[in-house]
Amino acid sequence: MMETVKLGIVGFGFMGHCDADMMSTFDDSEIKLVAVADTNPEQLKDAPEGVETYNSIEEMLEKADINTVMVSTPNPSHPEMVKKAAAAKKNVICEKPAAMSVALFDEMVAACKDNGVLFTVHQQRRWDKDYRIMKEVYDKNMVGDMYVIKSQLYGFNGNMHDWHVYPEMGGGMLYDWGVHLIDQMLDMIKSEIVSLYADVRNVINENVDDYFNIIMKFKNGVTAEIELGTYYLTPKRAWFIGGNKGSAIIDGFNGEGKIVRTAHLLENVPGKITMTAAGPTRSFGPAAPGLLQEEALPEVDVNHRNYFEHFVKAFNKEEEVIIKPEQVRRVLCVMDAVRESAKTGKAIAFEA
Repeated sequence: MMETVKLGIVGFGFMGHCDADMMSTFDDSEIKLVAVADTNPEQLKDAPEGVETYNSIEEMLEKADINTVMVSTPNPSHPEMVKKAAAAKKNVICEKPAAMSVALFDEMVAACKDNGVLFTVHQQRRWDKDYRIMKEVYDKNMVGDMYVIKSQLYGFNGNMHDWHVYPEMGGGMLYDWGVHLIDQMLDMIKSEIVSLYADVRNVINENVDDYFNIIMKFKNGVTAEIELGTYYLTPKRAWFIGGNKGSAIIDGFNGEGKIVRTAHLLENVPGKITMTAAGPTRSFGPAAPGLLQEEALPEVDVNHRNYFEHFVKAFNKEEEVIIKPEQVRRVLCVMDAVRESAKTGKAIAFEA
């Protein structure tokens, strides 16, 4: 018989409310939200009916009948909250970014290991539909031998909000979205990173980054590029995978896109010039009718709820936690390399 995850959420702000809403989709026999805690009493006023409220994690750990804590407090407080939950022998799910340094994250992992509790991080965007479709294309070599993968996220409302404007709070886009986009790319490409180059900028925000471009070359021959801009003014979420048997394209979080192939390759004719409207070129002139052929992308059925479905299984020892601490640590190491490359303007040998 499966044991119930009896959950307490510490930090009942925006993410804490989102997490509580997610728990309401589960049967109480799977996950039961028992308690929420926040140092700001105003945040607790709309706690779900029947859920206990506490003014501190200490009070919640002492009084609530819980076996798991979800840490949804601001980024800098994550290590303290995780350590306190672990010391109370509670399993821990931590919001991302788990920590603001690798050293702090190592302390969190050690505390959970020493106390014999599960520890995982809420990297729920591994279940984004657009990502899962492209992972399927990658895993099944649907466009042949792949040489480039691009992940792009552009917005238009460039100013940061709330605590995101403060560097000391883990503000900026590298901490906010970079941790997800890097995690997706590393989860897709199971290979060592040979080199990394990054450009990180404050375009319209004075104190925190609002643009980054990261290029990673992998040992398996794939080059990955991740680009994000909050003030790009061409809003989109896009993917591109290029292979020697076609291209896969997505524009949108819902996975709208296609696979494009050529019906045949152009003949190599040495010394022969072909005139087109674009000049003496065949590679970049208008495609002949029927040359480009489109196919549907694979279909996937995923949503962010899948993360917690896996956690319930891990809690009941039916499988390992799916977001493993060593994977989270690798993302944090990549983020450190991104900052170093952006600071020095040089590529970094990474895992080589």
